[in-house]
Amino acid sequence: MYPNELFWNIDFYTIFMALGFFAAVVLFRFLADRAKLSAKVQNLCLGAGVASMVGGFLCAVLFQGIYNAIASGKFSLSQETGSTFYGGLIGGVATFIGVYFLAGSRVLPQKGMAKAGLSEVLNLGICSVVIAHAFGRIGCLFAGCCHGAITNAWYGVWNATLGAKTVPIPLFESLFLFALCAFLCYAAFRFKKKLNISLYFILYGIWRFFIEFFRGDERGKTIVPWLTPSQLIAILSIILGGILLFLAFRKDREGKENE
Repeated sequence: MYPNELFWNIDFYTIFMALGFFAAVVLFRFLADRAKLSAKVQNLCLGAGVASMVGGFLCAVLFQGIYNAIASGKFSLSQETGSTFYGGLIGGVATFIGVYFLAGSRVLPQKGMAKAGLSEVLNLGICSVVIAHAFGRIGCLFAGCCHGAITNAWYGVWNATLGAKTVPIPLFESLFLFALCAFLCYAAFRFKKKLNISLYFILYGIWRFFIEFFRGDERGKTIVPWLTPSQLIAILSIILGGILLFLAFRKDREGKENE
């Protein structure tokens, strides 16, 4: 792990979080232009995206506070609470959809336009979420959080907080997320059906479930003793993705039968 703090209290974690947001906006603009989304829809999504960052951050901290309370029996929120990705994802998506519909009903010219375009927006928007997450994980590598188990292997990365080399889980996850983003960008225009949300839930859920076995930080507890909170949510994510995928193909089949 390289030194995290640079200057003026700015660290690599903050820099890569900012890079993630910038990359997410640029990628969405590019995909939205290619999909020929109107400028008003794109601006609406940008505003909803900024709001989702705030809602996602608050929810990420809240979820971590709940995880900590389950483990320690005491709930508290402070600068040391930390955050969790799944909490941020749930809060961010909920905030985005809420702002999208509330603001969309006012700024979009046609009634029902927001609802009609939501599937396309989410199909493209999840690509931005993934690339932002990929950059964020690089920030985690510099910060020394979300680390893997202590190791003496050649691929280990020095963790200044622990004073030992650890498996660079954030780096591995970042590489996976960049690859996943590329695949979802391809799928957004290659597949006729809008499957990116279901594909994301399934593919990232599978990755997250198995990568948890190699994490070395405190993972928290759940009602299922052998599952971490992230693994439990990953299983639910895979199930949800499977249901959405099934419904998409079922709707397509029913449409063909009614023709």
